[in-house]
Amino acid sequence: MSSLPAESIREPRVLVVGQIEGAVESTVNNGASIHSCRHMLEAISLAGHERFDAIFVVLNGLDAHLESALMTLRRASHGARLVLLATMAEEVRARGLVRSVREPRNVADDYLLCPVSTQELLGTIAPSEAPAVPAQTADAARLSELERLATEDDLTGLKNRRYLGEFLRQILQHATREGFQVTLLLFDIDDFKRYNDAFGHTVGDRVLREAALLIRRCCREHDVVARIGGDEFAVVFWDRPDLPANPHEPERRTAAEHPRQAYFMAERFRRQISDSNLSSLGAGGQGTLTISGGLAAFPQDAQNAEALFERADQALLEAKRQGKNRIVLVGRESNP
Repeated sequence: MSSLPAESIREPRVLVVGQIEGAVESTVNNGASIHSCRHMLEAISLAGHERFDAIFVVLNGLDAHLESALMTLRRASHGARLVLLATMAEEVRARGLVRSVREPRNVADDYLLCPVSTQELLGTIAPSEAPAVPAQTADAARLSELERLATEDDLTGLKNRRYLGEFLRQILQHATREGFQVTLLLFDIDDFKRYNDAFGHTVGDRVLREAALLIRRCCREHDVVARIGGDEFAVVFWDRPDLPANPHEPERRTAAEHPRQAYFMAERFRRQISDSNLSSLGAGGQGTLTISGGLAAFPQDAQNAEALFERADQALLEAKRQGKNRIVLVGRESNP
């Protein structure tokens, strides 16, 4: 076990479990006694003999029997707050563990996205758990809220361009290590300016919110949906290695074959938004709204995030040239 330097008069005690490098950014004057250990068994033993206000578990590298291990750690920890530290690619899994209930408590209390500062760690400890640092806790809570606002689109509630760029970079690194496929969809609403001119910007904003809600419903929970500007949206479809294969998804015969499931989800959204009775557009709104989109896949169409974005944008432009209201795959002039 090792200790990170910290200064405090009344120090809340914190334990960080797992590969701390790259997950927690060390800061000075933390106002806490922060300890770390590499292995879950060591953490369970330590939590049974010492009391901690909060325990943070880095998900990376802790795949085997994770839920059972977390419950064992919780039982040994004398009521300490249990928070997961996850990369963007692990966010859906972390959210599921927080929601999962194993009597008498949830598997975990909360999660944070890595990398985090020690100030953010302390911000998850309630003031009653760390009475000596309420000002610092409040500052960390405000910082956490600012970071949330910095990664979300305030109009639609989707992720924003900043989050999309960082997530795409991280997920492509993860895909390279794990050998799975990532597909990027870029789309926009056809002739959106016409709706703003005809109905006003307030109605235009409502259309964007309704479109955002519909695309979110058409995607899987772990896919990332973002609004990247104006009426432009992006979706990152990716294969979670920890999920079993979908028996209803057509088997991919070669590594170079385009992602059929991502295409079918994009097509489903295109058809649904065209068929939707959009309340914002009044009685004549149904069937008036269409989208055009472009799909590109990693690694077959591009080798990095910037190139993948460029290829998907090229496919989107091709969809416009072909007459709009369609989804185009990179390198394919016809639908699969």
